[in-house]
Amino acid sequence: MRQTSGAAPAREQWTGQYGFILAAIGSAVGLGNIWRFPGVAYDNGGGAFLIPYLVALLTAGIPILLLDYSLGHRFRGSAPTVFRRLGRPYEPLGWFQVAISFVIATYYTVIVVWAIRYVGFSVDLAWGDSPGTFLMEDFLQNSGPGYRFDFVGGIFWPMLILWIAVLVILALGVQRGLERANKIFMPMLAVTFLALVVRALFLDGAGEGLTAFFTPNWDALLDGNVWIAAYSQIFFSLSIAFGIMLTYSSYLARRSNVAPTGYVVAFANSSFELLAGIGVFATIGFMAAQQQVAVGELEGLTGVGLSFVTFPQIVSMMPGGPVFGVLFFISLSLAGITSLISILQVVSAAFQEKFGLSRVQASMYIGGLAAVISLVLYSSTSGLSILDTVDKYTNEVGVVLSAIVTCVVVTVGARKLPELRAHLNRVSTARIGRWWSVLVGAVVPIALAVMLVSSLTELLTEPYEGYPWGFVTLVGWGTIGLITIGAIVYTLIPWQRPVDDFAADPLPEGARS
Repeated sequence: MRQTSGAAPAREQWTGQYGFILAAIGSAVGLGNIWRFPGVAYDNGGGAFLIPYLVALLTAGIPILLLDYSLGHRFRGSAPTVFRRLGRPYEPLGWFQVAISFVIATYYTVIVVWAIRYVGFSVDLAWGDSPGTFLMEDFLQNSGPGYRFDFVGGIFWPMLILWIAVLVILALGVQRGLERANKIFMPMLAVTFLALVVRALFLDGAGEGLTAFFTPNWDALLDGNVWIAAYSQIFFSLSIAFGIMLTYSSYLARRSNVAPTGYVVAFANSSFELLAGIGVFATIGFMAAQQQVAVGELEGLTGVGLSFVTFPQIVSMMPGGPVFGVLFFISLSLAGITSLISILQVVSAAFQEKFGLSRVQASMYIGGLAAVISLVLYSSTSGLSILDTVDKYTNEVGVVLSAIVTCVVVTVGARKLPELRAHLNRVSTARIGRWWSVLVGAVVPIALAVMLVSSLTELLTEPYEGYPWGFVTLVGWGTIGLITIGAIVYTLIPWQRPVDDFAADPLPEGARS
C-alpha cells in the first residue's frame, strides 16, 4: 500500500562495513575498468600515464568519493533527499543525478547482455574468422546511426531476462538484494579475473605486451590532454557524482568508520584497473606475436572493439582459447551486473523516498519503465549508435557538470564543507584535514571545468564519430535536455513523506558553518 503521510519507515542498512565495502567496490569496478583503462593508459604515455593517474586519484577521485560519502551518511537519504536537506533550491541537483543514473542504466544493461551472450559464443568460437563482421552484422545487425527499430531477438530476450533478474534484486532490498548479490558476484569476479590474468602472463609474447603497457613516454606528461584523460578515467571509474556512492553510504550505520572505507574502495578500484591493464596487454602481446607485428601497430585496444572484436580474435588464436574466452566474458558480465544494480538503486531509492513507494513498487514502476526504454532503444538494429552517443554526452557532459555543481553547491551555496569534514572526522579513525576542503572547494571543480570545456569544444565543433549532426543533436543533446527537464519536473512534485526534518547526530561544538 502506498504511504502518503506520516513518518518515513526506518531506513535500511548494510549488515556491516564488509557488506558495504563489497557493494561499493562492486559498483566502482565495472565495464570501464576492463575495456577502457588499458587503452587510455597506452594511448597517453604508457607507464608515464600512471603518474597523472595517481595524481588524479589523490586530488579528485578520493576527495569526491569522500564528499559523496559524507553527504549520504550525514543527511541520510537518496540524492534528491540529501540536496533538499542542504536547501530547497538544491533539490534539482539530486534529481539531475537520478536522471543521469536512469539513462545510464538503460544502456548499461545491453552491454552486460552482450558480455553474457559472448560467454556462450566463446565455447564454440561462434564468431568464426571475422569477429568484427560477426559482431556488427550477425550479432548486433547494426544499421548505423538512425531510427530503425527492428528488434534483434538474440539481444531482446536475454535483455528482458536480465532486467527481470536485476529488478528482483532491487525489490529484495539492501541486505537481501544488493548486499547478498555482491557477496556472491564479487568473489566470483576476483577468482575468474585473477585466473584470466595468470593465464595471460604465460602466453607467448606477453612480455612484449607488458613492455608496451609500462614503457613510459615521459614527453606525454607535458601534454595537457594526457592529464585530462587521467582525471576522466579516475572520475568515470569510481562511480562518483551521480548518486551511487551518496546513496550507498546513506545505508551505513550511524557509527561507521566512513573515511577509511573510501580509501579501501578507491585503491581497490585502481588496483583492479592496473590488474586489468596487465591482463589485457599480456594478451595483446600474444596477438602481436602471432601476427608478427609490433603491439603499437594493433588497433581496437579500447572499448567495444577491445572486448568484442580484439579479444575474440585472440581467443581464436590461443591454445585453450574457449576457456580463456569464457573466463573473460564471465568477468565482464559480473563487473557489469554489480555496477548495474548500484546505478538502479539510485533511482529506486529516490522514488521510494519522494513518492512513498515500497521497494517492490519502485522496482516495478520505475525499473519497469527503464526496462521498456532499454529494450526499445538498445535491442534494435540502431542500438549501437544510439548507445555510443548517449554514453558520450551523459558521461562527458552530464556527470562532469553534476560534479562541478555539487562542489559549488556544497562549498559556496550551502556552505557545508566544514560541517561535512567535521562529520567525517567524528565517525572515522582516519582524520580528514583542511586539504580536503581545498581540493573539493577549488582544485576539483577547476580541473573538471577544464575537462568540461574540452569536451564541449569537441562536441560543438565536429559531430561525434562522424555521425550526422541531426542525429547527435537529437540523441546527444536531447538526452541532456531530457535529464534537465526531468530534474525540474520531479522537483516541482510535492513530497509524499516528510523530508526537511530528519534525525542527525550532533556535531562537535563549533563544527557547523
